[in-house]
Amino acid sequence: MQRRREFIQSGVAVAGAATFGSQFWREALAATTRPGPGPYGPLGAANAEGISVPAGFSVRTIARGGAPVPGTTHPWHVFSDGQATYPTRDGGWILVSNCEAPAASGGGAEAIRFDRHGSIKDAYRILSGTNLNCSGGGTPWGTWLSCEEIDRGQVWECDPWGRKQAIARPALGVFKHEAAAVDPRGKRVYLTEDLGDGGFYRFTPRCWPDLSEGLLEIASVGTNGWVTWHAVPDPTATTTPTRDQVPESTPFARGEGIWYDDGTVYVATTSDNRVHAYDTRWRRIEVIYDAATLTDPPLTGVDNMTVSRSGDLYVCEDNGTGSLDIVIVTPGRRLARFLTASGPRHAVSELTGAIFDPRGRRLYFSSQRFDGGGAIFEVSGPFRAGFGRH
Repeated sequence: MQRRREFIQSGVAVAGAATFGSQFWREALAATTRPGPGPYGPLGAANAEGISVPAGFSVRTIARGGAPVPGTTHPWHVFSDGQATYPTRDGGWILVSNCEAPAASGGGAEAIRFDRHGSIKDAYRILSGTNLNCSGGGTPWGTWLSCEEIDRGQVWECDPWGRKQAIARPALGVFKHEAAAVDPRGKRVYLTEDLGDGGFYRFTPRCWPDLSEGLLEIASVGTNGWVTWHAVPDPTATTTPTRDQVPESTPFARGEGIWYDDGTVYVATTSDNRVHAYDTRWRRIEVIYDAATLTDPPLTGVDNMTVSRSGDLYVCEDNGTGSLDIVIVTPGRRLARFLTASGPRHAVSELTGAIFDPRGRRLYFSSQRFDGGGAIFEVSGPFRAGFGRH
């Protein structure tokens, strides 16, 4: 509970929330994230790949689009996007990565297996024949939800080990999917839609954790951030897009990154440069970062997100400027750059797929169009341990 309390209580008081009046909520929602000193100090000089990190951290290139993964003969896909990691029995882990390219150019998703020391042992495909697989999300039962970012896109449930065939999950909605986040307590999956008027969805399986059947709902945000969920009549969108089936639903301005952590679902909306926090217990959503409130915002184009063991929220930028950041939002709502990717090799790129290894010691991310085809990088160093939640 520590993580949710720190983030939510820094802007609102959760206990007894329903007793507070509208003036309290107006003042609370104004307490958004502000720039401040980061926990790791200033960034150092850029390396040969144009990546700058704080002192004590190092960067390793894991894979490049169109080239064999080091130590294997497997050619890596282009345009790496959403990612997740999974522990293996030998103490190693698997990194899964989506390919945001058409099926004719690869599409789908692939995986890299590491041993306990971080050496690459294998690379292989886990999903084929799908289009523009943007982000997605890992599940507590060890599968990868790969999301197609096309008008009639689906969520595909994949085996990170590559042993089982991927399965389409149309019950989670047929729309322009971006990302998914699983709430193991509430036994639900939350979903974002990458459109200017896209919806914020949740899916409740009929029989947890089977995703083949269940209830898809879309959010309607009311006064002071209270959320009402409405059933989507036709999740497969046979005649009407899912976002248009419920007149009361609230549009989210290009919902992209989404992450569940200890009772809170974080949602990034790229078009308005905001990060929202939805409290699953109180069914209330608030804005914890709004670039429009800052004169010189250090974070724009908010996209993929992940949470570290310390409870810090790491947010990737997609702003098309050629100087891209991964920014930390601390539990105290202070914001600071952790990493910058700059220079011509990152031109027209975006940073995607931020995810820690299962031990929380290495951070993986992609520069999607680095050198034209994209690359995955690994950052190692003294990441702080945090509050003992894991």
